[in-house]
Amino acid sequence: MTNFNGRDAAAKKYDLLSALSAHGLSSDKHTQKLVLRLISLITTRYNWQRNELAMGQREIARLWCVNERTVKREMAKLRELGWIQTKRHGVRGTVSVLSLNIERILLDSKPSWPNIGQDYIERMSISNESKTIDSPKITETLRSDLSSTDNKWSAMCSHLKNEDPAVFDAWFAPLELAACENEKLSLIAPSNFHASYVRTHFLTRLGVAAKRTTKDIKHISLIS
Repeated sequence: MTNFNGRDAAAKKYDLLSALSAHGLSSDKHTQKLVLRLISLITTRYNWQRNELAMGQREIARLWCVNERTVKREMAKLRELGWIQTKRHGVRGTVSVLSLNIERILLDSKPSWPNIGQDYIERMSISNESKTIDSPKITETLRSDLSSTDNKWSAMCSHLKNEDPAVFDAWFAPLELAACENEKLSLIAPSNFHASYVRTHFLTRLGVAAKRTTKDIKHISLIS
């Protein structure tokens, strides 16, 4: 779904905007406004091929018809949700380049997909399945009980399992809690490959889960 090149690129763009629209319309008025503002950035300035959004706060304020203080506040909310990320920081008067975390947007909007229709759900499911990578077979005894003595990791596990059971079972359930102190969560992976894959593909998802279930965890590390 994150690849917007090729024959189906236009359809994928509409699918993403549909997901955002359905999510906004099913939410409270504050979320509706935030989603509408994000959609306006996507449709006016977002570079689909590069996954880049380069637009200064003054330009955004003019587009949204608000002051720059409101822009800072709303952009902070989008970062907190994990929907946008900083790709390159601005230097010497240039604006920062942002990117969309499309996976995160789709995960958060998924409960609203039925409002669009069953055909949309089926189409999105096929799109996601085509990108699934089989997890390695792990011979070690895996932790099957999520009830950890550490409530923070346990809460994160519940959150991750609820939003994507298949990914949770393949990649998060095998992780063991090593330590949780000084705002740092350390997790043990069953193999070097597993740790590397989670760092590359799911570290952001772990970070969002930490933000949404506990405010104490600022850093996450994986060891094997």
